Amino acid sequence: MSDGRLLTANAYQKIDKELAKYPLERRSSAVMAALAIAQNEVGWVSESVVEDIAGYLDMRPIAVWEVATFYGMYNLEKPGRSKLAICTNLPCALQGANKTVDQLKAKLGIDFNQTALDGSVTLKEAECMGACGDAPVVIINDREMRGKIGVEVVDSLLEELKAR
Repeated sequence: MSDGRLLTANAYQKIDKELAKYPLERRSSAVMAALAIAQNEVGWVSESVVEDIAGYLDMRPIAVWEVATFYGMYNLEKPGRSKLAICTNLPCALQGANKTVDQLKAKLGIDFNQTALDGSVTLKEAECMGACGDAPVVIINDREMRGKIGVEVVDSLLEELKAR
């Protein structure tokens, strides 16, 4: 953009909506929303994204990094075309998540926090997603939750993600 900003005008409008929820002296309260908006647009939280958000919210970049690195929902490295996060907490584990994880890792040839060689899928381990009744649960691209992801659906799920 010609004004030196990283994101589109639409993204800044969304951040402005978040900022409107807080008093002017509390602009930093919108940092999580701003990071999510930026990640949704750029795909990940790079150093330039952090610096841009910090400048826009009048924060120090280190304060934005503290938030980005504390929460697991921010991609600190560029993910594959699809990001697959699977819950491995106890309710999901009791419903077969560990077997599903083993099959995902074998089929993709990667471990958690890695991307398949073809760039199609990044595999992440996730904390509880609050859908224990549908365990095991995955979130695709930080937006789409699916439940009952057992070993019998891994092949079709990966085919779908690789086609994206």
